[in-house]
Amino acid sequence: MVIKLNIRKSFNLALGLLVLFISTNVSAEDKAYINTRVLSASLAQQAASSAYEHCQSQGYQVAVAVVDRSGNLMAFVRDPLAGPHTVDVSQRKAYSSATYQTATSAMMEMDDLKFSPNVLLLGGGLPIRIAGHVYGAIGVSGAPGRKVSGDVDEECAQAGLDTIAEAIEFAD
Repeated sequence: MVIKLNIRKSFNLALGLLVLFISTNVSAEDKAYINTRVLSASLAQQAASSAYEHCQSQGYQVAVAVVDRSGNLMAFVRDPLAGPHTVDVSQRKAYSSATYQTATSAMMEMDDLKFSPNVLLLGGGLPIRIAGHVYGAIGVSGAPGRKVSGDVDEECAQAGLDTIAEAIEFAD
């Protein structure tokens, strides 16, 4: 009787260790799906509107684009007096920031990216990174620079992000 219990315990222990070993060696490629977080359309629009209003309160006519993490447009706001170039520039800033998951102001000196399609190396694009998750990016175009090109655009983009940060952090 004692021998049977020890064999059964040994077998159960070995089986448990095998299951533990197999489950800890599963990589992301082995999973059938990957969980991701997506920004809602209403929060994207809120971020764009807030960035727009921040720049407008300083007297700047800008365009603001919010894209998802793949760089696809989710929300857009443009002052009727903003230059026609601001439409494309704001979207490209947001696209660049989303696909490289970094601020475009930090990318300005990256010469190897100069000829990448749709990438724009001017300040004013910020990733929407909250609590360690990247949801997309916001790009602003049209405000003149104070110290460097795009610094005011980036300030307005940050105002847009600040507006939605708390809603995302406490969304669970």
